[in-house]
Amino acid sequence: MLREHEIQVRVRYSETDAMGYLHHANYLNFFEMGRTELLRASGGNYRSVEEQGLFIVVVKMEVRYRAPARYDDMLTVKTQLIRSSPAKLIHNYQVFRDDVLLCEAETLLGCVDAEGKIQRMPDFLSEQS
Repeated sequence: MLREHEIQVRVRYSETDAMGYLHHANYLNFFEMGRTELLRASGGNYRSVEEQGLFIVVVKMEVRYRAPARYDDMLTVKTQLIRSSPAKLIHNYQVFRDDVLLCEAETLLGCVDAEGKIQRMPDFLSEQS
């Protein structure tokens, strides 16, 4: 499984706030896009996980905003899987405009079934596989 992946995202007008900056909540969508594409680049996808009746959910997120992005900026979202186990996945994210670090974050993900009961991560997502 890949441990790191990058995607490019252009800031759309609808993602900006009244001051013309990328609204802080939209970074969360970029993180999800980064996680999804990291998994896809590794040969997997969330659809197949969900077809097994499992759901990967965000348990904790920590975000640090360093500089603003604006409409039409081309951003690079770097996603890194820093730890995986049968119980959790921890990702780190960095969002850049050119060489300027705009935002960094970390998420802790868990696995649940359709009723919300905690489950083990699918084997291909954990280091024990």
